Amino acid sequence: MSDRKPSAEQDDEMMIDTSGMNEEQRAAMEVAEAARDQAAGGGFAQQLFLGQFRPDLMTPFPSQSRDDRETGDVFVKKVSAFLREHLDPEEVDATRTIPQEVIDGLVELGVFAMKVPAAYGGLEFSQVNYNRVMMAIASYCGSTAVLISAHQSIGVPQPLKLFGTEEQKRRHLPRFRKGDISAFALTEPDVGSDPAQMKTRAVLSADGTHYLLNGLKLWCTNGPIANVLVVMAQTAPKIVDGREKKQITAFIVEGDWPGVEVVHRCDFMGIRGIQNGVLRFTDVVVPVENVIWEPGKGLKLALATLNTGRLTLPAACTGAAKQCLSFARRWGNQRVQWGSPIGLHEEGRQKIAYIAATTFAMDAVTWLTSHWADRGDVDIRIEAAMAKLFCSEAAWKIVDMTMQLRGGRGYEKAASLAARGEEPYPVERIMRETRINTIIEGTSEVMRLFLAREALDPHFKVASDLLRPGLPPGRKARAILHVLGYYAHWYPRQWLNAAWLRPHSGLGRLARHYRYLDRAAHRVARVLFHAMARYGPGLEKRQIVLGSIMEIGTELFAMAATCSYATQLARTDEHAGAVETADAFCRQARRRIRQHLRGIRDPVTRSNNRYAAKVLEGDITWLEDGVMFIGKP
Repeated sequence: MSDRKPSAEQDDEMMIDTSGMNEEQRAAMEVAEAARDQAAGGGFAQQLFLGQFRPDLMTPFPSQSRDDRETGDVFVKKVSAFLREHLDPEEVDATRTIPQEVIDGLVELGVFAMKVPAAYGGLEFSQVNYNRVMMAIASYCGSTAVLISAHQSIGVPQPLKLFGTEEQKRRHLPRFRKGDISAFALTEPDVGSDPAQMKTRAVLSADGTHYLLNGLKLWCTNGPIANVLVVMAQTAPKIVDGREKKQITAFIVEGDWPGVEVVHRCDFMGIRGIQNGVLRFTDVVVPVENVIWEPGKGLKLALATLNTGRLTLPAACTGAAKQCLSFARRWGNQRVQWGSPIGLHEEGRQKIAYIAATTFAMDAVTWLTSHWADRGDVDIRIEAAMAKLFCSEAAWKIVDMTMQLRGGRGYEKAASLAARGEEPYPVERIMRETRINTIIEGTSEVMRLFLAREALDPHFKVASDLLRPGLPPGRKARAILHVLGYYAHWYPRQWLNAAWLRPHSGLGRLARHYRYLDRAAHRVARVLFHAMARYGPGLEKRQIVLGSIMEIGTELFAMAATCSYATQLARTDEHAGAVETADAFCRQARRRIRQHLRGIRDPVTRSNNRYAAKVLEGDITWLEDGVMFIGKP
């Protein structure tokens, strides 16, 4: 995401009819809608969902300046050399501890101030260089990568850059070059993706000088060791049209203030060295000067921060994927079964083809979104979410395939392999570290719903008056004529257009895929429109339908990015096989798109919905007989 601050005066008027919802559903929808940056839109991906393929937004593929690249080259080498010498990732995993001397060394290098502007003592790295560093670290030690990323991708530095006052920046940003660590506290025990149910509250004092903060936050990464945190809390509601609207506000909170308590440090399946915990706030006195942006803008701040933070996750996932590609290539050549290397057996070839081609696509998506973020004038909310969804899902499949290729050696810990003299490929640890990526910073399911809401937004705007209850008949009639007029022009163009005629000849061998993308943009627009027409307001509950359409859009975005990236790399002699790799990925993606299209009307989905209800109602509990029951009934 760019560092563009959404306007505080932006129109928050709802365009979704909430009249049929209960109070809890209405509150959740209103909070979520108010947090959206409704003034933004029109990027490459949103144009896809409207039936417009815009290759001009993809080409030429952006590249770093020579000076910026040299800065990144030097720093990546410096950090990599330091970590190889001083940090054992297997020891971090076993002890759940990143040694303090390693943290101190990273502080000295400036790693914790990579995104802090130079005016406040930071390195002021571009998003591209920051992600290059994060990719290298994540490929080596996931726990260390999360420590750094949670600190400045979503921790205090990022929201202060976006929304902080000059005084707040001067007071806090220099701290991170000196070693202070930050955290971001949003999630609560009963609140995940539904911030309307937030229980943490901040009450303004009678004299208006401070807030009293009370509540409990869960899964706060870096929380147990944070010197300073951004904490989200409900503040006094705002009255709009006679009804209360919940307000969520962001606060800067010092970790050593009275009333801030670390209740528990969580222990996870992977990334075991991270400091992640439950924090309790009891009558914490927070000066009004510590409100970031303004009261009631906290959720917008949180979403903008998370949008930016999501750009780091694709880089980290790609680092893990590249490491797995290296393992798969070496092991595929070394391990001989039935007279030939396992990489040459058809099963092995299929896995290696997927791993290599998909890693290349992840690379393309990562660098494209990073460069767009550095431009600062591109709205990439949709593309950032697609990058997170695509790369996190792909990384999990890649590490799973690498595990299968390695067999028992993949399942064995690297320390055990080393102890008996074998190459200690840490596939087992990478698998445990990678699994979280489809969950954190928005689960894959939430990402698909987010993408669906953004993809539908242009249609909501066209039909906005029709969606609002209680309008006068005259205005309703004009709204109907407006909608009919718009779609009478738009819909036929999704069938009759020039997509078949555009050659895209500048891409050579990859032109066929751009021609496919040109046609597919119209098809995905039709599919989305047909789903709207078929399900109406009930479409929001058709998560499988929406999810499949969003997966198609994400595959199309990845194809376009990959072709553009390969075309750029092919201009030099350093990247032999880039075009062939992009071609392999696009062929694989087109097969997946066909599968998603078939799945949209799969009748099994409806029968599964009915069957799942029976399972939840307890009709199938007999199937659980024969096990030793764990937990509460």
